[in-house]
Amino acid sequence: MLYTLFSDACFFFFFFPPSTSRVQKRIKRWKKSSGKEKVNKAEKLRLQKEEEERRLKEEEEARLQAEQEEAARLEKERIERERELMEKLEAKDQERREYELAELYSLEEKFVSAQLWKTKYRAYAKYSRCGLTSIMEGRVLAMLWEHYIACDGSPDPTIPQEINTFMSLWREDQNKDIQLVVEKGQQVLNLIEKLQFFLLDTPPSEITEKEIVQYQETILELQNLLHQKYNEATEHLLKTASMYEDSDTGNMQAVIKDKNVTFCIWANLKKKVRFKNHVFCDTHHGFDLPKSLAVSNVAVRILHTHYDHVSPLWLQCQSVPKLEVLESKESTQHSKDNVEELEEEKKAAEEPNMPTEEETHSDERKSAISFKEKYNSVTDINEKTEEETEKKSEILDISQVLSPLMQEKTNEKEDEITDENIVDLRQFVPVGGVYHIDALQLPPQVKQVKNWNIVELLDIGLEAYRYPPEESDDAPYPPIQITLRLSDSVIYCEEPVIARWDPAGQQWRTDGISNITYETQKSITFEMGAFYTIALLQNVHLNMPYQAWELRPMGINEALLTVTTVFAEVQIQIKGKQCMVAAVTVEEKDVLSHLTGKWMCPVTLRKVLKEAGVNIFPGEYSYKYVSVNKKAPLIEVRAYQQMALVASTFAFGWSKWNLESGQDQVVFKVSEHLKTDFVKDWSLYMFNGQRALKLKITETSEAFSKELEEDSEFHSTLYHMLKDFASKEAIDRVSTANFLFIDVVYQLLLATRVLTYS
Repeated sequence: MLYTLFSDACFFFFFFPPSTSRVQKRIKRWKKSSGKEKVNKAEKLRLQKEEEERRLKEEEEARLQAEQEEAARLEKERIERERELMEKLEAKDQERREYELAELYSLEEKFVSAQLWKTKYRAYAKYSRCGLTSIMEGRVLAMLWEHYIACDGSPDPTIPQEINTFMSLWREDQNKDIQLVVEKGQQVLNLIEKLQFFLLDTPPSEITEKEIVQYQETILELQNLLHQKYNEATEHLLKTASMYEDSDTGNMQAVIKDKNVTFCIWANLKKKVRFKNHVFCDTHHGFDLPKSLAVSNVAVRILHTHYDHVSPLWLQCQSVPKLEVLESKESTQHSKDNVEELEEEKKAAEEPNMPTEEETHSDERKSAISFKEKYNSVTDINEKTEEETEKKSEILDISQVLSPLMQEKTNEKEDEITDENIVDLRQFVPVGGVYHIDALQLPPQVKQVKNWNIVELLDIGLEAYRYPPEESDDAPYPPIQITLRLSDSVIYCEEPVIARWDPAGQQWRTDGISNITYETQKSITFEMGAFYTIALLQNVHLNMPYQAWELRPMGINEALLTVTTVFAEVQIQIKGKQCMVAAVTVEEKDVLSHLTGKWMCPVTLRKVLKEAGVNIFPGEYSYKYVSVNKKAPLIEVRAYQQMALVASTFAFGWSKWNLESGQDQVVFKVSEHLKTDFVKDWSLYMFNGQRALKLKITETSEAFSKELEEDSEFHSTLYHMLKDFASKEAIDRVSTANFLFIDVVYQLLLATRVLTYS
């Protein structure tokens, strides 16, 4: 049948063929229907693809949402676990808090022991000066501090009768030999140093305002008397200038050197213009005079005092820096109670005995309650509102322990300096001493007539040669050129600022000095319009903020504090009740060798390092000139105390995360260290004065986190936090550490303030 249908169709097509136009139309319709089929197929594929993509996207979104929900659930569970863990740790900490604080009180009594020990030594020194040493054993005398006892026949500068008699006798002494004056000057400088030390080292409770004023007046009188004697000796030397005539120039030159002072004296005997300049061979100081002076009856003196008796007294007597703390009424009352206790101690010292360690530990127990009360008052202060904490942070700056009179003088300097020529002594201080550069009227010289030496005597003393003269017109006078060789005992990290002393304004000024040339860090040349007293001043904050620091135990009651600055690395060794400069390294070279290896107290160590141009001790106004990493004052002081308590066993070091932890926490590296080699294994700890914890992060972590180390807890004290990971040997060493060693460590930490100025 199919065959029949096909045959009929072929027959019909053969005998009745379609027209051409109809064929074309049919072809077009076929093509069109074929194209539609292709378009529909592509569209279908596109729709299928879009559907698949939509499905995959929905599945991905669902997966991400599920993951987020799961992450949120896990985070919620983690937070809940952490909350539960923290609650458990909180409860555990509260349970043992009373015990831990009691144990901490027992350790902190060592600070009280140190204060009592020093108080008794001061009391004994006072009685020994009054002639009551016969009741003491000889072995005890050997233990006295060197600055309290001197067997050279010197007067006691704290007793007006003795020191006034000493000064009166020296004023009347007609021996003006310059060598003898220099030797006597050493004794006077020792007396001044003792008074300055006494002002710095004596607590306010042991010294009255009247005594402070008396000691300051004595210091000024001794300084003036010493300079007066230098002038008299210079005059005496100039009267015999012809005896020191130089064979080449015919003029007089002399150099008298001592560890404290250097005299460079030149007398113009020949008055020839070609000898208007001179360099002192022994010191390399020199000058170039204007022609008018080169033909005048003039002498030039460059008196270099290696100390500074010119700057204001408040600058010369900067004391131990302490953190300024707002005290509650209860704290103030406890302070009064402590003063009363100290008064009772003084009364009991009428038959003084040198304190042994056993006696001091007995005193510890007597003062335990008072110390605990003081600690509680400090704790109360730390728990005040955030507003009060911010106020405290603003006054975090170090407040110098100065006498009331010194405080008044310091406060006078608080006003901003508007004259750009006046040196801001809060930012720049003289280093390397002071140079008194004077033009002097040459006195009549000795003339030899036959066998007689004839000299005209003038009762006017040493007379200054005025330059430029008072009667000069407005025409400028040529300047004096001065060359000074820089002291080898001072580090000049930058070109020093040259300033002249203005007696009228009692200040250092930079005007009147020009054409300064700094030559290879060995000498400096400049011009000045008149003869001035000159000082080379250096920025006191050059070494701040510190780049790093480390406190490392070196043995029983021994430690090494290293402070690394931009210019130098300073190592301070601590042993027992003393410390010393172990090394000062600049550009990998050891410098200031004259300071190293000498044991001294922290007050003296700060003084000698400052004078040598290495200041790592912030002052009262340092926060204005240094980028400070502010920390709440009570937190900082508590950290230093507890670090000092365990410094015999644990090493501490700088951490970069201390900058990120905020004002209410301090972060540092800690490691148990019972050997003398370098520390290798560090852990990070955070402390806020009330709680210590071990952090999970390391120094190489990408971000700061307060998360606790795995399987660790937190404690109320740093000591107990460290105890969790410490060996028995380490804890035993902490409990047996000497209280004087702990006190010295604490003083140095408080003086350098490494947690704030790093």
